[in-house]
Formats: sequence, structure tokens, C-alpha cells
Amino acid sequence: MELFLKNPEQASKDLAFRLKNLRLIKKWKRSTLADRSGVNESSLRRFEQTGKISMDNFLKLIHAFGRLDEVEALLTPPKAQSIAQLKRNETKISKRGTI
Repeated sequence: MELFLKNPEQASKDLAFRLKNLRLIKKWKRSTLADRSGVNESSLRRFEQTGKISMDNFLKLIHAFGRLDEVEALLTPPKAQSIAQLKRNETKISKRGTI
């Protein structure tokens, strides 16, 4: 399953499916994960069924599994492939887009 080939709705449903599988592998009830994460059980149920959840609650759920570092690595800047790219990466990033 590669998320970049899907639309956002399908990607969120796939993530919900994976999270539910992680919960079941640990043999946790929804109430157990809700208690460990601080996420309301009804929000967890809705996420598992529809893929819809707030970013804050999603991160709390991921943190309960000890896998928050995987999410933090998602949007890191690409590594420089040349000296020129390295110099460009060192320049200050503007606060607004120009295009």
C-alpha cells in the first residue's frame, strides 16, 4: 500500500485500518487505546470506521503506540545531492511563497 498513489480519503482509511490492526495485534480494546492516548472512545471508533479524525487526536493515537517519530520524519526537507543544493538549503526560507 503506497499512500502517494491514493486520494486523501483513501489514504486516511488505510491509516485507520493500519492503526486498528496495531491495536488488535496488541490485543487492546478500543477503551484501552482511548485511555492510553487520551482520545475519546467515540472519536477512535469513528476513525477506525471512516478514517476521519483531527490531527491532534491522530498524533495522540500514534504516540500511544510509541511511533510518533515515524510521523515526525514525514515532511523533512530532502537531503542535498550536491554542494549547490547544500548552499541553497542553508539560505533562509521565506515565510511566504512567491509563485
